[in-house]
Amino acid sequence: MARFDGTGFADMAAADSAEALFELGLVYATGRNCDPDIVTAHKWFNIAAFRGFGAAKIRREELAAEMSREQIAAAQRAAREWLTTH
Repeated sequence: MARFDGTGFADMAAADSAEALFELGLVYATGRNCDPDIVTAHKWFNIAAFRGFGAAKIRREELAAEMSREQIAAAQRAAREWLTTH
């Protein structure tokens, strides 16, 4: 399994591949080489789902079941902001 540093995360997002965006969600959901961050994980799953990656929809729903409304709203705002700039 590859190790990612901060630059690697940026490269993954810049690739604009739905699969890479899904992988970013997994990275943040599990805390793989970073601190776990469910809001950021939800953001990446949401973007990957928007790009048509079906597994991201499932993971996003599973994660949302563990999140507060405020956390979900923050993740959705972050996803919208990312989508408007990329």
